[in-house]
Amino acid sequence: MTLEGKSLIGQQAVAGSSSAIHAVNPATGEQLDPAYAGGSAAEVEKVAQLAWDAFDTYRETSLEDRAVFLETVASEIEAIGDELIQRAVAETGLPQARIEGERGRTCGQLRLFANVVRAGEWLDVRVDPAMPERQPMPRADLRQRHIALGPVAVFGASNFPLAFSVAGGDTASALAAGCPVVVKAHSAHPGTSELVGRAVQKAVAKCGLPEGVFSVLFGSGRDVGAGLVADHRIKAVGFTGSRSGGTALMKIAQSRKEPIPVYAEMSSINPVFPLPAALKARGEEMAKGFVASLNMGAGQFCTNPGLVIAEKSADLDAFVAAAGEALEESAAQTMLTPGIHDAYQQGVARLSSHDKVREVARGQVGESPNQCQAGLYVTSAEAFLADAALQEEVFGSTSLVIECRDRAEVKQVADRLEGQLTITLQMDDADHDAVRDLLPTLERKAGRLLVNGWPTGVEVCHAMVHGGPFPATSDVRTTSVGSAAIFRFLRPVCYQALPEGLLPEALKEGNPLGLERLVDGKREG
Repeated sequence: MTLEGKSLIGQQAVAGSSSAIHAVNPATGEQLDPAYAGGSAAEVEKVAQLAWDAFDTYRETSLEDRAVFLETVASEIEAIGDELIQRAVAETGLPQARIEGERGRTCGQLRLFANVVRAGEWLDVRVDPAMPERQPMPRADLRQRHIALGPVAVFGASNFPLAFSVAGGDTASALAAGCPVVVKAHSAHPGTSELVGRAVQKAVAKCGLPEGVFSVLFGSGRDVGAGLVADHRIKAVGFTGSRSGGTALMKIAQSRKEPIPVYAEMSSINPVFPLPAALKARGEEMAKGFVASLNMGAGQFCTNPGLVIAEKSADLDAFVAAAGEALEESAAQTMLTPGIHDAYQQGVARLSSHDKVREVARGQVGESPNQCQAGLYVTSAEAFLADAALQEEVFGSTSLVIECRDRAEVKQVADRLEGQLTITLQMDDADHDAVRDLLPTLERKAGRLLVNGWPTGVEVCHAMVHGGPFPATSDVRTTSVGSAAIFRFLRPVCYQALPEGLLPEALKEGNPLGLERLVDGKREG
């Protein structure tokens, strides 16, 4: 497929009129063609209107038709073949195996949501039949279902060019809910975005859906993204990126005449708590697992373990020493963009220059541009508690160990943590009392608690929670991964005494869709 460098507005490919962007191969510094001219207010207006025009039709597509559409998107992405893999590798510096795995995850989550749509549980149908004879007051017939919020603006992520971008989790869950989607493509991988966008565009046409169900805009600055969030026809936002970017979108969304939800995944340092018995029994093995997780993808995962919190002891010293030895052997890895590499260098410099922080080890120095040299540092709980800057995320393969005097200080540090996507416990049976004491605090701090695993790697399934208190996400009640992500883009509607002939199919008396429903407080179906 020949890349055209154009935005995809409905079924059209449209050249932008604003400043152009080029992808850059971060491994070589080479600028990649074609140029992608950014959209303008005119393009924002057009995609928003197309999405709004498509909304009422698309949200009432049958469950089967919508599920087939999601499956068709997955098939069209797979049909691109090696061209997609090669372009994504060139634009991100990520290894081919990683991109192939991410393509599998992207298509897998589209098919997961197809199954979710067919099952219909997300409609959460509730029926309270009329009770005209009830005393002292009769009850009207009341029926409830969930409907789509409206068109959704999705922002592509830098670190997942497929799974969290044009057809990633936010797009899949919004489309599953019945929401048209307008994607603001990430400027780091525009070619990858165009290829995937064209696949979705083909699926829309094949399934006979309104063209406004899906569009992709490019933009070199903030105007396109800000314009989408401010547009009155956009009813929700999905975002994965920096805290500053997420909070900026939140401010725009909340300043609208009609404020809308922004589901932003932002900043998390994903603390690891190695407990005393576990450290004593398997500290060296634990250290190797920790470094492997820290180095995965050059540390550019939102679940990268950027903090270790433990009681000071000889066993912790041995863990730190073993982790340092493993880290010193770590090869440098190419980071996603020159900008991300620069930010990583600044974060490491901030730790290195801190008078209360000690450097344990650094990984191997890279020989190519934009390579991440891993790092491990140590500080005291006292210093950590005194300086909020030590909680700032360093996006890359660097972690900070917090040495605590005792269990009480471990809990004190845990209580001061910001919201997190994950918290990991490395524990043995003898650590149960310590964990029991910590658990209420940790539950308040994170969306996912792991035991004897590592946080990198997020399973796309029904029970997964990829969310957490601010600043991990902007809405602690939601997840951006797993089937429950669909609920971000739905709202309940109650129909009181609506005639049978006007009721939606999901609410009709005979239950023609065969859904599980809550009828007068009892599960049926």
